[in-house]
Amino acid sequence: MIAGIRGSILALNSDNVIIETSGIGFQVFTPSPTLDHLQVGEPIFLFTRLIVREDALSLYGFDTEEARKYFDLLMGVNGVGPKLALSILSTLTPDTIRRAVFNEQVELFSRVPGVGKKTAQKIMLHLQDRIPAEGTLVIVSKFSDVDTEVLSALTTLGYSIVEAQSAIQSIPRDTPAEVEARLRVALQYFSTP
Repeated sequence: MIAGIRGSILALNSDNVIIETSGIGFQVFTPSPTLDHLQVGEPIFLFTRLIVREDALSLYGFDTEEARKYFDLLMGVNGVGPKLALSILSTLTPDTIRRAVFNEQVELFSRVPGVGKKTAQKIMLHLQDRIPAEGTLVIVSKFSDVDTEVLSALTTLGYSIVEAQSAIQSIPRDTPAEVEARLRVALQYFSTP
């Protein structure tokens, strides 16, 4: 098993990076957020998972052990392969996945390209017993119905789920519990430098 790879970046592609180590170039599929901050020529280390298939050996890389753990968890869901697990981690951070499971927000998974309602429900059921409510989740309260509507409105406007959740978390506690008022305050989050 290849647990990690260290080297320098030879090339960046839409869903993978080519890492040169000891004269060999390895193609490593990575989530979009990881790819976004990489540059050709810089040194890199990724935690990896080697997926062996009948017709291919594919290497998947992550900037944290936590992301690799979530990749493994997602791969355990019936109907979720490595490409779909990578797509989920490109759309949702491990923290967002944790929050979605904790808050029982199945709709967050169904917004990932390639994930339908049934698969989203399978993911939720699979992860509920495997992700403990620890650390920051203890102090995170469930999203209210109003905040869920605000989240839906923000993602409809084109913001990512992660951006929308950050905006909702920035809403002051004394803001009225009305969709319009909370949406207005959440939109201000994006206009502040």
